[in-house]
Amino acid sequence: MCGRYSIFSESNILAKHFGVFPSTEKLAPHYNACPIQLLPIILNENNQRIVKLFKWGLVSSWAKDPSFGNKMINARAETLQQKPAFKKLLKNRRCIIPADGFFEWRKTSLGKKPMYFFLASKNPFAFAGLWDSWKGSDGKIINTFTIITTEPNSLLQNIHSRMPVILLPEKVAAWLDDSSTGEKLSELLCPYPTKLMVSYSVSKEVNSPTNNHPSLIKPIPPEEPL
Repeated sequence: MCGRYSIFSESNILAKHFGVFPSTEKLAPHYNACPIQLLPIILNENNQRIVKLFKWGLVSSWAKDPSFGNKMINARAETLQQKPAFKKLLKNRRCIIPADGFFEWRKTSLGKKPMYFFLASKNPFAFAGLWDSWKGSDGKIINTFTIITTEPNSLLQNIHSRMPVILLPEKVAAWLDDSSTGEKLSELLCPYPTKLMVSYSVSKEVNSPTNNHPSLIKPIPPEEPL
């Protein structure tokens, strides 16, 4: 699964890296992005890629209560075509979620220890995601998203049974293309190449969602071998 990640690259860097329509909006850095927070996503609107701030945790348009999203921070790639909450969104409500890295916890004899995963290039990257809009009885609209997960690559397989789908740069366009078919989309949702990723241990300060500072992604010596 993916329950925490970082996104601290500035707007101009994201615009250049993902071909986003220029925006004057300054994005706040998140070194410990958590569910229910408002976070940047990128989607196609009028044939332009734009950045919007959506809440993490998918609330389907048909949900009775917005708390529905608390359980929908991730969606399994293998069942997107079968699950009612995702099947329709897969056709026309796809998005990418920009990130600089993500966290996962490995089990040790000393308890769970957080680790940080990112690209060897240190470039920002794109999670594959879905989004939806929910309208309350008072007319208030809540826009939300979920991150798609897949089987882990060899870097993560001894740490967790899932990993977020990270799209290769050349696959981002196909994921956002409204004309992409279900078969084509399924081919994109695969584990990211291990050789292009690195990881290290980080402070347990990341365990608290109230913490948000650069030192959360700094490496620390592991307390025992990985």
